[in-house]
Amino acid sequence: MGNPVRSRETGVQSVDRAITVLELIAGRGEAGVSELATALDVHKSTAFRLLDTLEEHGLVEQIGDRGKYRLGFGLIPLAGRVAERLEVTTQGRPVCDELASRIGETVNIAIPDRGFAVNVDQARGPAMVTTYNWLGRITPMYNTSSGKILLAAAVAVDPDALPAHPGPAGREALAEELADVSTRGYAWSIEEFETGLNAVAAPVRDHAGDVIAALSVSGPAYRLPAERIEEITPEVVAAGREISRRMGFWEAG
Repeated sequence: MGNPVRSRETGVQSVDRAITVLELIAGRGEAGVSELATALDVHKSTAFRLLDTLEEHGLVEQIGDRGKYRLGFGLIPLAGRVAERLEVTTQGRPVCDELASRIGETVNIAIPDRGFAVNVDQARGPAMVTTYNWLGRITPMYNTSSGKILLAAAVAVDPDALPAHPGPAGREALAEELADVSTRGYAWSIEEFETGLNAVAAPVRDHAGDVIAALSVSGPAYRLPAERIEEITPEVVAAGREISRRMGFWEAG
């Protein structure tokens, strides 16, 4: 019977070497088996196996019969997803600034990352004296407005994306709320994530209509009570649609 620890170590080492191969080829433009084996300090057969696996996935390709390899077109979709994440902040910044200025509260853009919502951009109203800096903060999916938007989109594609432990409300209640979020096109969080903090969020879509981010407005409950949240919801939804339009998404009608 094999050693599972040794197997995991070997697997991690292979991944590390594969990444190094991609970095070497990216830096040199092209590279052969022998020079990659030397750079990795491995036998040529090991380097060839790595290249063969990467080639199967379209991440590298051979240049004719020269025995050289270059990066493959299989990297384009992967890079495109990263570029799209960067683009949503570029396209969303003027919309966020305008919304923050008009409403006077903090506006964030969050993206999904390994089961969490990550805030990647933030705008603040000009009258803000003190406010929490959400930029870069990782927050749960099930009890934040942005997280609910992102989670609702994920569950619509894959029901198994529903968290196994979604907080005190339970899976059934969360599933029902996420279905409502998908239908109405926005999500609220009324003192769910933090006591005294309220928020509303709307989806941001890419050119294909897939939800890639969430736009939220958040603030202290004394400034953003439920009544105020309800009042600004149409503005948040409209801002999310505007960023989506800038990302290339056009709604019918």
